[in-house]
Amino acid sequence: MAGRWYKMTGQEVVDKLDSDLEKGLDGHESKARQRHFGINQLAANKKTPAWLMFLDQFKDFMVLVLIAATIVSGFLQEWADAITIMIIVILNAVFGFVQEFRAEKSLEALKQMAAPEAKVIRGGREIKIPAVDLVPGDIVILEAGDKVPADLRLLETINLNIEESALTGESIPVKKQSEKIEASGNINLGDTVNMAYMGTTVTRGRAKGIVVATGMATEMGHIAGMIQGITQEQTPLQRRLAQMGKVLVAFCLLVCALVVVLGVLRGEPAYNMFLVGVSLAVAAIPEGLPAIVTISLAIGVQRMIKRNAIVRRLPAVETLGCATVICSDKTGTLTQNKMTVRRLITMGSDVDVSGEGYDTKGDFIFNKGSEQKEFHLLLKTAALCNNSSLVKGDISIGGLLRRLTKKQGEWSINGDPTEGALLVLAAKAGLWRQNLEQKEERLVELPFDSDRKRMTVVYSDKKGRRTAYMKGAPDVVLGLCSHYYEMGELRPLTALARENILRQNAVMADDAMRVLAMAVRELPAGIKDLSEDKVEQQFVFVGLAGMIDPPRPEAVQAVYTCKRAGIKTVMITGDHQLTARAIGAELGILRSNTEVLTGAQLDSMDDKTLHRQVEKISVYARVSPKHKLRIVKALKNKGHVVAMTGDGVNDAPAVKEADIGIAMGKTGTDVTKEASSMVLADDNFKTIVAAVEEGRGIYDNTRKFIRYLLSCNVGEVLVMFLAVLAGMPLPLVAIQILWMNLVTDGLPAMALGVDNVDKDIMNRPPRHPQESVFAHRLGWRIIRAGVVIALGTLAAFWIGLNWSGGDENLARTMAFNTLVFYQLFYVFVCRSEHRSVIDIGLFSNPYLLMAVSTSALLQLMVVYVPFFQPIFKTVPLELTHWMVVLIISFTPPFVATIGKYLKPRLARHLSYVRV
Repeated sequence: MAGRWYKMTGQEVVDKLDSDLEKGLDGHESKARQRHFGINQLAANKKTPAWLMFLDQFKDFMVLVLIAATIVSGFLQEWADAITIMIIVILNAVFGFVQEFRAEKSLEALKQMAAPEAKVIRGGREIKIPAVDLVPGDIVILEAGDKVPADLRLLETINLNIEESALTGESIPVKKQSEKIEASGNINLGDTVNMAYMGTTVTRGRAKGIVVATGMATEMGHIAGMIQGITQEQTPLQRRLAQMGKVLVAFCLLVCALVVVLGVLRGEPAYNMFLVGVSLAVAAIPEGLPAIVTISLAIGVQRMIKRNAIVRRLPAVETLGCATVICSDKTGTLTQNKMTVRRLITMGSDVDVSGEGYDTKGDFIFNKGSEQKEFHLLLKTAALCNNSSLVKGDISIGGLLRRLTKKQGEWSINGDPTEGALLVLAAKAGLWRQNLEQKEERLVELPFDSDRKRMTVVYSDKKGRRTAYMKGAPDVVLGLCSHYYEMGELRPLTALARENILRQNAVMADDAMRVLAMAVRELPAGIKDLSEDKVEQQFVFVGLAGMIDPPRPEAVQAVYTCKRAGIKTVMITGDHQLTARAIGAELGILRSNTEVLTGAQLDSMDDKTLHRQVEKISVYARVSPKHKLRIVKALKNKGHVVAMTGDGVNDAPAVKEADIGIAMGKTGTDVTKEASSMVLADDNFKTIVAAVEEGRGIYDNTRKFIRYLLSCNVGEVLVMFLAVLAGMPLPLVAIQILWMNLVTDGLPAMALGVDNVDKDIMNRPPRHPQESVFAHRLGWRIIRAGVVIALGTLAAFWIGLNWSGGDENLARTMAFNTLVFYQLFYVFVCRSEHRSVIDIGLFSNPYLLMAVSTSALLQLMVVYVPFFQPIFKTVPLELTHWMVVLIISFTPPFVATIGKYLKPRLARHLSYVRV
């Protein structure tokens, strides 16, 4: 941890690194050290060339089969089919290439977080140099607004606060110091308050520090190393389809080979049987399946964008749909990342404060007492003893960036979040600092620092009366008070009153609130010396303000919905244990009989112990990036499908390791976004619930078109196989088989992929990660439907032969149309495994109606347009022929629909009768 530099004094660090606090390093020494340590830059793995990355997409077994099918189709001069298959192959390769190429951007984004310049002391002079030129031993100057350019051991600090939430998960800036830290063992990153880390930002004060680590040796470098060491795994759907594809291809090729051999043995011309066999193989192998899965996922992605979830990798939605655990960072994900005053305590009142974030709308609910002088003085102190500013998103001095990133009229804070919370508190009561300062002028500020633990300002009104306003740690402020206000009356601050105030402070602290005390003093008229010793005495205590980074209101409902859907929510945060406990309980994540596990406790556990305990823990506090990674790995090893949400750099390794990583769009760093599979545009935890619902719906739809495609393909293969076995003429020719492959397998199957999500989908438990695509009797339904399709088609063919006196063209045309229209009717049966199309609504999926209508018109075209008749070996059908075709093709789907419609109603009726 940080080379344990934090345990050494500043001078010991300077001596160990052979540097000089006043002069720094000279140019010759810095160049020598750069040759030894390397440049201050994050290294990336050796990149795979883009052309090789693209060619790798063609190594998949199914893709190779599709390429072979393309060659065969070209050999048969079926150019439309060949072109269609090749388009599918290329589209899949492009999608895979783009996803892999974008994933490699994560380390590049991480590099960009490093500061471009650094202010250093070189050769006794203060100069600016490129941050990449920093070396261990350089003396660096930090000021408010600077991004820390390397890992530093702080040597001098003046009111220094550093925003580290992107690295540690802390929700408020960390107050820094320069003294060494006494510790017997390693401590958490967030507790090394005499260190400053690469990529974090100075929000307040100044400092001087010495570089102790650069490049990959920094804490951010360690994170980069962890990202490099993580490999992406296939999603559950990809694994299932890959296995299914190999089995199907092998089965279809075997059956097609049998058809060819049996036909030749029966006396059919070898060339004709070869054409039939190859055509049947092309039609039977579901080459459209990968494309339809991709298109279905892509359409699902478009729906998700409307629900504020941006999916970066197409299978991500499906994976989230089978998630069993969501590991979520607290700050900015489950909470608002906006410090908010929730409670006020005076000696005469107890007040709850409502409102969300930095919005200036809110109410004061008096649980005890009423508005008195001390209440108004507390609010006035909150407004005046303050250096932050409250601004509108569209007019902030921050300029163009805020106007691009904040909604019109949304309030934001310039400055310290704690002071910003106090400004919002005062604004809720109508007290605005700019209005107050029109009546009073600030004369003096005695600033806050880690030693004083308080801030005091002195204001003078237009009559010359001077008033001091103080805020700070309750024990410190009380130590400078002699009186207090109660119900508007001035009273001496007795030991009993002091004990009562500190007890109230402890109660709020136990609720994970950060508590500040407020006090005022009217200065004597003749006082001229406004120094600390003269001003900070004889104050009057007015009250306590308790603040917290509150949970998102939507997150509470989202956690409940996840629980109802059988998904466990785990909160992982770098914040203090008490804060984690309070937020976890408020969100409903932490059960009464469970403990909060800290990073220190995790360090004391070996992997076996963590493996046993990981499913019992719902809240983790004071954790580091390596802890998050261990937790995700432990959950995955238990068989869970793990989703990880995060926004900071510290979340990136765990986000990438998880089955699906979810980054915050507003507050998330580029690193986390590039490592993730999904980005939440609104940073709202409830959007994850929408993603889960969408993911489950897409998997349902995937099963629907798998059922449809395979049933149809099995039917086509069995028609030819059974006809050859029975010694019948071939019921279909090669061109008809290829035509069905285009007409019936394409548009209707694609339309199933955009079907509506079942209403009760979030009341089901997650499916098992290892569940087969054919689970819940889907395989049996496919075989049964295929057999019925084949028998019906052969029946139509046999009737056509008998009616026409052996006219094979007429019989084939009847069989051809029976097979096509059976599939077009059967697609409506496939819309649900449990509900009928009557319950779902025939018109609830207009895309399916359009697809079926288009396919039917195309089929009629090849039957009745003279130009196509010789190509497809068809003849016009009469009404009687159509009656046979429609009765055979419509009856089984109709019976199945009525059966599904009546089954639940009969079950309810029988249940009622038994009762």
